[in-house]
Amino acid sequence: MPHAVLSPSGASRWLSCTPSARLEQQFPDRSGQAAAEGTLAHALSELIIKEKLGNVAKVAFKRAFDVIAKNDLYDNAMLDHAEEYATFVMERLAEAQAHTRDAIIFLEQKLNLTDYVPEGFGTGDVIIIANSVLDIIDLKYGKGVPVFADNNKQMMLYALGALREYDFMYDIDTVRMTIYQPRLDTISTWEIPVIELREWAETELKPRAEMAFKGEGEFVAGKHCQFCKAKAVCKANADHQLVLAQFDFKQAVLLNDQEIADILDRAKDFTNWLTAVTDYALAEAIDNNKKWPGYKLVEGRSNRKYLDETSVANKLTSSGFDEEVIYSKKLLDITAMEKEIGKAEFNKLLADLTIKPPGKPTLVPNSDKRPEFNTEEAAQADFKDVVVTE
Repeated sequence: MPHAVLSPSGASRWLSCTPSARLEQQFPDRSGQAAAEGTLAHALSELIIKEKLGNVAKVAFKRAFDVIAKNDLYDNAMLDHAEEYATFVMERLAEAQAHTRDAIIFLEQKLNLTDYVPEGFGTGDVIIIANSVLDIIDLKYGKGVPVFADNNKQMMLYALGALREYDFMYDIDTVRMTIYQPRLDTISTWEIPVIELREWAETELKPRAEMAFKGEGEFVAGKHCQFCKAKAVCKANADHQLVLAQFDFKQAVLLNDQEIADILDRAKDFTNWLTAVTDYALAEAIDNNKKWPGYKLVEGRSNRKYLDETSVANKLTSSGFDEEVIYSKKLLDITAMEKEIGKAEFNKLLADLTIKPPGKPTLVPNSDKRPEFNTEEAAQADFKDVVVTE
């Protein structure tokens, strides 16, 4: 299905940088495996929820599940995450039905956003409607970037689309938006009164969407550039990132505290931008034979590999080498083991045989939800088993 010019997933970007939506159309979609993995996880989750709702026959469920399970991107961890997500959705539905007997649920619901966004449309993962509260639940299967519901523009657009379709059925005064991100163990929920949501839609969303659809406005760089297809070659983004060049890193000891903090705040975006530029240049050279001034495309370093491991083993053992010599045995690491046997089975069998040591201290913005690291407590823990003798 084609994406809308002003897609809900990119709303935080085109609302901040209105010309970016049209600029992006010049560039191919290179979302790759992560997007395909997310699509598969959504399909699996929807199937499991339908099974829990009794909306799919056992034979049809098995047939659809078998197709998903044959996909190279499927694994036991995905099944565990999908089942946990489905359980969460069913709990939310039960909560709604507890005070509204005829509360209803919609899965992968197509939403019309044209009241506020030209040619706008989207798909809501889960919509639960009951008296007073409209629930919007979105599954994020990515693990690279945490996503939160607070003032999330994508979720706010979904909420507006759902209100357009179903507000006449119930007396809804509050929208509750939840982002479920299982691989980062994050569930984020945010509520907004319907009256405030509609006021935002009329005063901010609608005029900005009109500008974005026409390609008008000023280019504005910021954190919203992260997933922009044009970020590697956008001049506004380059100017924004190169602000760091004002600092003389060779004399970093001369920077004051605030300057150091400013650099820390920008460092991740800066390195991500450098990576994006490098990836773009390489892709253009490979795909379009682009010649960059001062650069050429060469064959990179590679490592030798066996043509066929079984043939190698047979040749060596027939030549007198013992299997203990040619084979090594190593237990799978925890992540690989959990993926191989499934999260539920892993917890059942190995929970008491695993530990989680303290993580390495790292600097993050104050907005990060993790508690602050206590260096004094950490130091005491390091020396708690030390015996002092005289």
